[in-house]
Amino acid sequence: MEVWNLLFFALACFALNMTPGPNNLLSMNNARCYGFKSAFIAGLGRIVAFTVMIALAASGLAVVLFASETLFLTIKVAGAAYLLWIAFNLWRSEASPVSEPESTRNRLGLAKQEFLLAAGNPKAILIFTAFLPQFVDVKANVNEQFFVLGATFLFLESVAISIYALFGVYLRQWFTKPKIAKRFNRGCAIFLAISGANLLLSRQH
Repeated sequence: MEVWNLLFFALACFALNMTPGPNNLLSMNNARCYGFKSAFIAGLGRIVAFTVMIALAASGLAVVLFASETLFLTIKVAGAAYLLWIAFNLWRSEASPVSEPESTRNRLGLAKQEFLLAAGNPKAILIFTAFLPQFVDVKANVNEQFFVLGATFLFLESVAISIYALFGVYLRQWFTKPKIAKRFNRGCAIFLAISGANLLLSRQH
């Protein structure tokens, strides 16, 4: 793979990684509530989901999944329902401005939430079946290129998680009062609910 092609991919990829979305919003809110470390660990759940998707794309199975109307609809409905469920719980939550997870188990719970949110988004499958293959040279080793592109995507996604988490930590100083923190949670809940509705109404092609 030529260096210029990889650099162009990295720039386009980072723009996608940094796009405000449900997972990035979740990282920001987790950092605000639980700190940078917990938010970053939780973000690894998303990395696992994307790793699986990249592996599927490399094997060609992701194309089959995306082409199947039934599977696409199932993933879409499940993903939208989960988004709406998170939004509902966030809306009802009694916000404590800043706290720390009591155990590793709670951090794993946050990571599971990130994983399910990423895995339930069929648009992510589209990224790995339509966007990533554009940078693959079929005349060269395809698997090796998928590995390099996939590793680059995951690294930049980790950077995006860190940036949103740092922003969430910065927001702590503005949400020292429970009332203000609750308003922020409800604002996030509205955004997630809109994202869920948009996902539900999205079409396959």
